[in-house]
Amino acid sequence: MKPRQRQDPSLFLRQIGPDQYLYSMTLEQKVLAVEEVFVELDQEIARFQEWSSLHCKWGCGKCCFKADIEATVLEFLPFAHYLYINGQASDWLERIKQSDAFICHILNPTRDGAGLCTEYPHRGLICRLFGFSARTNKYGAKELVTCEIIKTEQAKAYEQASQQVAKQEGAVPLMHNYYLKLHAIDHELAHTFYPINQAIRRAIETVLAWYAYRIN
Repeated sequence: MKPRQRQDPSLFLRQIGPDQYLYSMTLEQKVLAVEEVFVELDQEIARFQEWSSLHCKWGCGKCCFKADIEATVLEFLPFAHYLYINGQASDWLERIKQSDAFICHILNPTRDGAGLCTEYPHRGLICRLFGFSARTNKYGAKELVTCEIIKTEQAKAYEQASQQVAKQEGAVPLMHNYYLKLHAIDHELAHTFYPINQAIRRAIETVLAWYAYRIN
């Protein structure tokens, strides 16, 4: 027997097998959940930057030009949803489909100002983590993950921060922990890593498909 649907508007009933149903978050709720993870991460990064004094060089964006940046679909779901709400999703999708560029489509190399990201508030998880987070090595020790510019131009601060992080004396966001937070929201959309433009494209397609087949 099909169970009675809950009144919580953030959940919808999804059939996963014969007489098997699962309450899942709606797309809008997933977007909000991802945004909450981003807010938590941004706050943790701000605290790390405060005690370490590490920071990005004004107007740099060099790390964004790497050809091998990969991301998950889920981390760009808020951006795709933002595009849809503002009537830009279809145009962005066509732009990405018609391009074979490896550089992120959100990046504008000719942009003046603090950075080159045209949609900075909606950037993905990898964009937020790189430079100001740590990974755990095979020995269980934390290692800072940052760029060569920070390592060389802020060498003293970098070395001091690295030592404090390794000794567990300085708080720093752990990359693995934040990817686990995304997995908890939607395992399927957070499981696979794609070249960044493919991840953005799939996120837009996910949003468009959701609204195309949504039952009101």
